Amino acid sequence: MNSLYQHLIHEVYEAFNARDIDKVFSSMLPDVHWPNGWEGGYVTEYEEVRSYWTRQWREIDPIVTPVSIEEKQDGQVEVNVHQLVKNMQGEILMDGMVKHIYLIENGKIKGMEIDKS
Repeated sequence: MNSLYQHLIHEVYEAFNARDIDKVFSSMLPDVHWPNGWEGGYVTEYEEVRSYWTRQWREIDPIVTPVSIEEKQDGQVEVNVHQLVKNMQGEILMDGMVKHIYLIENGKIKGMEIDKS
């Protein structure tokens, strides 16, 4: 496993959980293709991602923690994450494992998919 990817992935999840959008963006390419796992579809580029996350965080409180990181033969990076999602009253809406698949280009995140299989 490329230690750069390991560091990159941990840094991104830490910044996301801290709601530090600009720090997450420092690890993404400007034309990032990102899944809208909450409302459906995809968002592209920083401002669409920022808008999506700020809407989401007004309604739910997701915390995602990488459990394992594996670089695949096709160059993608597969991250198994523990996802804990609460509503704004603190009630648990989801507590389980999810798989995120990243496309990394020139050391930055180009895109991400949520594997629902």
